Amino acid sequence: MRLRDRFIRFMYGRNGVDQLGQAESFVLLALVILGLFFGRVPVVRSILYIVVLAGFIHMYFRMFSKNIAKRQKENQWFCNWRYQFAIRRNKRRVRREQRKIYSYFKCPMCKQKVRVPKGRGKVCITCPKCRQEFVRKA
Repeated sequence: MRLRDRFIRFMYGRNGVDQLGQAESFVLLALVILGLFFGRVPVVRSILYIVVLAGFIHMYFRMFSKNIAKRQKENQWFCNWRYQFAIRRNKRRVRREQRKIYSYFKCPMCKQKVRVPKGRGKVCITCPKCRQEFVRKA
């Protein structure tokens, strides 16, 4: 039996590498590279060494774990967090691109963000969520 087949048989019923494991490995690689630059400072080097070692232990623990349901729950939490992060980043990017055309205000009642065209003077804004009316200079 080849070594590859033995490894496949060993990994059967285990979690393996998922999106959270891939992200952990990229972060650990970045920390190792960062350690190369700050390797001359002994305190930073020892802290980075401990963090990287703990990260590798956690990554391999998750990879070889047989509690697949719990690992999938952790991975799902990470995927949801990454998705929400991407949504917030895209909203900030769109808002930054439109800052010359639109003004953004928060409703004083429900804190809903409302977009109003710039250069219209004083505008009576009706919140689309709670129907509260408020006046702002656009």
